[in-house]
Amino acid sequence: MNNHLLKKIENNSAVIGIIGLGYVGLPLALEYALKGFKTIGFDVDEKKIPILNSGKSYIKHIRKEKIQKVIKNRKFIATTDFSRLEETDAIIICVPTPLNEHREPDMTFIINSGKIIAEYLKKGQFVSLESSTYPGTTEEILLPMFENAPLTQKISSKKFVVGKDFYLAFSPEREDPNNPKYSTATIPKVVGGVTPNCLKIALALYNQVIVKTVPVSSPRAAEATKLLENIYRSINIALVNELKMVFDRMNIDIWEVVNAASTKPFGFQPFFPGPGLGGHCIPIDPFYLTWKAREYEISTKFIELAGEINTFMPYYVVEKASEVLNKFKKSINGSKILILGASYKKDVDDMRESPSLKLIEIFREKGAKVDYNDPFVPQLPKTRKYHYDMQSVELTKNNLTKYDMILLSTDHSNYNYKFINSISKLILDTRNAFERAGIKSDKIFKA
Repeated sequence: MNNHLLKKIENNSAVIGIIGLGYVGLPLALEYALKGFKTIGFDVDEKKIPILNSGKSYIKHIRKEKIQKVIKNRKFIATTDFSRLEETDAIIICVPTPLNEHREPDMTFIINSGKIIAEYLKKGQFVSLESSTYPGTTEEILLPMFENAPLTQKISSKKFVVGKDFYLAFSPEREDPNNPKYSTATIPKVVGGVTPNCLKIALALYNQVIVKTVPVSSPRAAEATKLLENIYRSINIALVNELKMVFDRMNIDIWEVVNAASTKPFGFQPFFPGPGLGGHCIPIDPFYLTWKAREYEISTKFIELAGEINTFMPYYVVEKASEVLNKFKKSINGSKILILGASYKKDVDDMRESPSLKLIEIFREKGAKVDYNDPFVPQLPKTRKYHYDMQSVELTKNNLTKYDMILLSTDHSNYNYKFINSISKLILDTRNAFERAGIKSDKIFKA
């Protein structure tokens, strides 16, 4: 057991390396730096580095004041120079885990991170993976890489031994961008080590910045925990999305039903429908288990059905838009449609897997002229699937009157729903936002 590393963690002299400075890695890096640890942030995106090192933020809900404080105290620096991994005592991997075009896990970012860590791995280092993935990733992909790494400290040709010469763990991220109640430091953290010594080091490290750690028996258990959390949400969201379509045929308001059911003080947790799933976790993580389950000849029927329903929701919204336009003797082909909200959830600038991007694609395929507005996304960024050259349209009286339909996709808090309603010709609300704002009108329809 490396008591030297434990002491460095306990007295804040350990150097922390964070690979991936996105919605997960950056807030975690700042937490360690604010606690007094020298923290080095690594990212392959060269554009991010000067922004961070000048004390600015490229993520809306992460305040620049936090970054400025740790830069001024010389506790944080961002770099693309991965050779500086040699300076670190603990390395935490926070890279994306997308799906490929066949909806199978794309492990490129994890594999590339593992390869570069192996290149610089030194005796006594700790490595933790936080990226959401299938059970077995830590031990099946990263462990062999590190055991067979060309370590300069090797005395003989023998492999480095996990739990003795280096330490490896998995601890899933639980970020919820812009959640006013919970942040990186206040969300309990599940931790699974490859060996008991690995777990001991991991708990010591995370206990420095996280309110509570939850040890589990293995990295596989920790990896499965993250999947369960997101599969639970995916299936329940799919359920209310399906009920929305069923109740719509019956002329029943799904939001009224959910709100009424929520008055039951036990045995019910409310989930709400929407235009499709967004964010990195819920639309993607369930398919990691679906893919891995095939190795064990098991069909994950619930997960796949939920995925089908949630994936269909943007198409359902477009169908509803067509119905509403038809009532007013309009067709989608040639109609001007303004989508309100481009981010995947309210009050953030996070565009990952946003259903608004899919809505734009479907409407365009049907001949509609589509614009968007989002106070947090002035220009649509290039994503893995989409590259729209579009800028946010200002919500003025003159602009709103140009559109045949206003479609609310993301219910940002700072939208002036009364003003939008007073000017717009037709409104399709996928979030029940107008009614929640106390606005009812014959020109507002729900989807």
